[in-house]
Amino acid sequence: MTNVERKVIAIDGMGGDNAPESVFKGLARVKFSDVHFIIFGDEGVLSKYVGLLPKNLSYEIRHTSEVITSDMEVMTALRTGKKSSMGLAVQAVKNKEAMAVVSSGNTGMYMALAKIILGTMEGIDRPAIASVLPTRKQPTVCLDLGANAECDEKNLLDFAILGEAVARSAFDKKDVKIALLNIGSEDAKGSRLVKKTSESLKKICKGYVGFVEGDDICKGNVDVIVTDGFTGNVALKTMEGTAKFVASELKGSLAKSWLSKLGILFCLPALNKLKKKMDPRLYNGAIIVGLNGVVVKSHGNSDEIGFANAVEFTINLLRNKMFDRIIEQLDESELHSFSKSGEPTK
Repeated sequence: MTNVERKVIAIDGMGGDNAPESVFKGLARVKFSDVHFIIFGDEGVLSKYVGLLPKNLSYEIRHTSEVITSDMEVMTALRTGKKSSMGLAVQAVKNKEAMAVVSSGNTGMYMALAKIILGTMEGIDRPAIASVLPTRKQPTVCLDLGANAECDEKNLLDFAILGEAVARSAFDKKDVKIALLNIGSEDAKGSRLVKKTSESLKKICKGYVGFVEGDDICKGNVDVIVTDGFTGNVALKTMEGTAKFVASELKGSLAKSWLSKLGILFCLPALNKLKKKMDPRLYNGAIIVGLNGVVVKSHGNSDEIGFANAVEFTINLLRNKMFDRIIEQLDESELHSFSKSGEPTK
């Protein structure tokens, strides 16, 4: 099998709270065989975990002693960033050695390095973290989930452009419903920025349906939900925390008496289905859209299950040629044409 035929993915072997153990255990769980991994990190450290990988897994280790930690100062991280395990993994995509990169490392530095090394797509000022969230009716693309804490109107319009392209590609549908996350669904509610962005979207986007509130995220009534990175990240982590809380409380309640334990036997299929749907590890993996390359972010505290799902998410992106499809959708987008032709009204 040649390098052209297989998917090559660059891995930041040192990024994340539980790395490198979670990285290697995660890779060991990946079911796809037509993939080659380039794992970047301190060879002396990584070699201790090589025994966790199955013998048929195709991989190589690229050594670097530089690592970006979660508590590293920004200037220090930028000075050493390109030589770090994270920076070299991103560079592998730039050099066409890899088709995609995955890291559980510091989100801010990952975003900064990816933007510096790969650059942004034409007409897009800032990339955003986008993920497909499970809902009652249909999956929903939500962005930004933490890349940009502060945004202006142009940024939110860019996110709408990118979200529309991702949704069209992921869901294979032409007519996409886009909404802005707000504190209320009424036009009079919200910050000046949100209301101004809404007015612009009404003028230039046929698929824009208005505002949605936090409790609408999981309803699945829209295809894309747009927000700034601060709000999106808080919303995502609140959802994940609530899911863990409900699961913990349910488990505790069912274990309180012999009668409830007996009832578990009858409810087990339904409980397993609920557990699978609510486990955030199974939805790990978010694409940083707007960059000239496939860049996937795994949660910083991912365990082996979470990291494995982020890698398999990446493999599916490559198999579905998501990056190429996003570019095609951007070329057809009225929103993108507007973005390239002029700034939104200030």
